[in-house]
Amino acid sequence: MPLPEKPPIGGASVTWRFPDVHPEGRKYVLIAGAVALLSLFVWDIMTWPLIGLTIWVAAFFRDPVRVTPQGDDLITAPADGLITMIERMPVPPELAGDNCLGTAPLVRVSIFMSVFDVHINRTPIAGTIRQVIYISGKFLNADLDKASEENERQHILVEGRNGRKIGFTQIAGLVARRIVGFVKAGDMVASGQRIGLIRFGSRVDVYLPDDIACQVVLGQRSVAGETIIGRAHATTPIGIAQ
Repeated sequence: MPLPEKPPIGGASVTWRFPDVHPEGRKYVLIAGAVALLSLFVWDIMTWPLIGLTIWVAAFFRDPVRVTPQGDDLITAPADGLITMIERMPVPPELAGDNCLGTAPLVRVSIFMSVFDVHINRTPIAGTIRQVIYISGKFLNADLDKASEENERQHILVEGRNGRKIGFTQIAGLVARRIVGFVKAGDMVASGQRIGLIRFGSRVDVYLPDDIACQVVLGQRSVAGETIIGRAHATTPIGIAQ
């Protein structure tokens, strides 16, 4: 008699499914779909390219489920994308000061999001949103270093339950034309919670306090809400430019 199959840990199976489209993007999917449908009657040669465009718009605004590692000593990535810079840099004036991140330079981890990446941004730690500061600006290539000072951007400061403060900046890029925020000062957030999105290619900078050891390297790809980019009191920081 064969032994009964053991149930999976947790008592339930896990199956793959298509990610949802975030509500912020559904109107764009509907518009693209309507234009594709209209082309059947007006210019049918464009129907298939427009169907492809509709699929791409839906993929751009996809909102996959993420499982965030838990722990007050962990800092998780706020964005999907490529790690393009890990370097000690001055803190932006909007995040500097005694009540924010201080005045000394901190390690900055820059994550570049291409138009093919998930663009939902998430908070690196659990805690309370202390500041949300939006600044209008230019739309330079987000991969350029000066984009952090000249582009449209939004600075967010989160204070954890242990008093540790993490600052990060959403930066609009060459194609991106709007930063959409989901939180405001005073909101309480869980680690990995959705805090906003940037439309069509952009960058997020994270500033790590001195007691946080960097845990990513240049060229690595991060997953928002899942990749650990920093760990408190770790003995071996990696990836920091010397």
